[in-house]
Amino acid sequence: MLSNTVSLNQENLKHAYKSLKRKVHLLLDPTDGGTFWDRVVNGIIVSLILLNLIAVCLETVESLYHVYRSWFNNFELFSIIIFTIEYLLRVWSCTSIKKYRHPIKGRLRYITSPGALVDLAAILPFYLPLSGLDLRSLRSLRMIRFTRFFKLGRFLNASRVIRRVFSSKKEELMISMLLVFTLILVAASVMYFVEHDAQPDKFSSIPETMWWSVATLTTVGYGDVYPITGIGKTLTACISILGIGMFALPAGILASGFSEEFKRKEAAANQCCPHCGKDL
Repeated sequence: MLSNTVSLNQENLKHAYKSLKRKVHLLLDPTDGGTFWDRVVNGIIVSLILLNLIAVCLETVESLYHVYRSWFNNFELFSIIIFTIEYLLRVWSCTSIKKYRHPIKGRLRYITSPGALVDLAAILPFYLPLSGLDLRSLRSLRMIRFTRFFKLGRFLNASRVIRRVFSSKKEELMISMLLVFTLILVAASVMYFVEHDAQPDKFSSIPETMWWSVATLTTVGYGDVYPITGIGKTLTACISILGIGMFALPAGILASGFSEEFKRKEAAANQCCPHCGKDL
């Protein structure tokens, strides 16, 4: 009888532990949650991320940083505490997800996922100096705090739409980028042979001429490097016109992808049960 009671209590504790872990996961993950407290917690984290980005920018203003240095440091410490707790809770509760269910392998797999790596990068600059390493020559590590901006990705529906569009159109985008690179290389090669004798200092090699090629094909036209021969000017006009269409190709592919994604979402939203009429 006593053993049955102990076994029952253990089962209840195990169930309560799993339930608590699941609730923590739902609170931190906006895609799986949807309750009032989910929105409150995620709203606080998003607000803290935005305030951190503003703080990083304002810290570069010497007059402000000199006067409010203690405020900036205290806010950084507060943010690190919150982001560290959030990161540890995510690692702890990730086993609620089926693909991370294994207590060790699952957590290791989660830690190496893109989202978790961004979360780690957001707090890493604070802890590295505490390790005792001499990081005076690596002050730029503080700029890694801008990675907190990418933490917003998990809280914004738009970021998930963008990821799906890029994923669905990755083959077309790769082909278009390959065509653009080929055009840059061909334009640089042709212009090198045409202009090298007239301007050996500016068109000294094909890699050097690629700067002119990129500036021309993107229609930026900085004007620091330009052809002076008749053939070179004619080729530049043709290449510029060709570049307008070539660089517009990835934009057209992405526009098509967004259109397909919005149509898919609209079709999914309009799906109703034929019997009860409720949304599926």
